[in-house]
Amino acid sequence: MKKDYLIRKAIPNDANNIHKVLLAAFEEYRNYYTSEGFHDTVMSQEAVINRMSYMTMYVAVDLKGKIIGTIGWQKVNNEEAHIRGMAVIPIRKGMNSPATALLRRIETDARSEGCTLLTLDTTAILERAQNFYKNQGFKKTGKTSDFFGSIIYEFAKEI
Repeated sequence: MKKDYLIRKAIPNDANNIHKVLLAAFEEYRNYYTSEGFHDTVMSQEAVINRMSYMTMYVAVDLKGKIIGTIGWQKVNNEEAHIRGMAVIPIRKGMNSPATALLRRIETDARSEGCTLLTLDTTAILERAQNFYKNQGFKKTGKTSDFFGSIIYEFAKEI
């Protein structure tokens, strides 16, 4: 299937549409999060702009200019890059999803910065996301942490 989107670096003017993508992607899981956890996951426009100050964010944009996916990352240390805030609107999950392209962009960036390890965290309820990450070569590390009252699992991939 021909790719009908492009990946580009996010800019502050994208913040409201990034919020809308996050909301669309996570709304069905709202009841599994605490209020604080949901609002950290589905960032406000202001929170998106703030995140852009310390993370590189990308968006997937369809041919009509609509943002249909997003992802962010930051270098943690000389070896590790951490991914946060990956989301694709529900109608674009599955076939011809931009999810893999967004992830590949981060891998390329992280490698060019000298990183050899990618990490990310996800909650137990996001089974589809966990399966996607496993299919992309990520493995559970065994590390867990508290995310506003929910357990999150760390995944890692050598790059």
